[in-house]
Amino acid sequence: MDEAPPGINPHIPSVARMYDYYLGGKDNFRSDREAAEKVLAVVPETRQAARENRAFMQRAVRFLAERGIRQFLDIGTGLPTQGNVHEVAGPDARVLYVDNDPIVLTHARAILSGAEGVDVTQGDLRLPEAILDSDEARRLLDFDEPIAILVVAVLHFVQDSDKPEHILGRLKERMARGSHLVLSHACPNRPVESEDIASVYDLATSGIRLRDRSEITPLFDGLELVEPGLVNVAEWRPDVAELAPLQGVGDYLLGGVARKL
Repeated sequence: MDEAPPGINPHIPSVARMYDYYLGGKDNFRSDREAAEKVLAVVPETRQAARENRAFMQRAVRFLAERGIRQFLDIGTGLPTQGNVHEVAGPDARVLYVDNDPIVLTHARAILSGAEGVDVTQGDLRLPEAILDSDEARRLLDFDEPIAILVVAVLHFVQDSDKPEHILGRLKERMARGSHLVLSHACPNRPVESEDIASVYDLATSGIRLRDRSEITPLFDGLELVEPGLVNVAEWRPDVAELAPLQGVGDYLLGGVARKL
């Protein structure tokens, strides 16, 4: 992008636009690209990890759609690209996209305008009730029926002080039996890497809090993990033609899908 819309500071890196850059998108500013390049200098695999995370989301949505889930709540959706949730879930699905980045909302509304069964609303994962009780959610979604709630590559932007386990607990309470949670989360590998990455995001629209497997696993408490459980996102029910899993960087991104019984 060359010019920022009114009310947008193009000099502050946005985590959504940085992610767009990792994916090869063009909806980003110089500050986003420079910040993303600093992360790539520390962990070059970040770009591939972003692609694998996107593919994980698509496989999870396809998996759930095939099992009869017809409504999806995507929190922290990021900038629209190919293979969005509503495109994967099918024409009869109802999908609500949620994000707190004004540019994400502007692009999403422009692209999704007129799409049947699809809406976009501004919201912050740290305020789950405001999302669940929004006019758009009340109009589009029925929480008495099974729903899939997607929290994909966003919870690591929630600090411990915001109590991520409490946030997810509020979402789980509102989910009907047969609903699913789709979650992926970035992990630390080496202390120096984690510190360097954190220093970049400290200057962006949101800081980052990498968590290891022992911290991520309890986020699924109260739900039953679907096989293969919590794994590297590239290893969650991979398609034959997809990218090979990341090599040599450990659990850089963990993902899982869990069902409420």
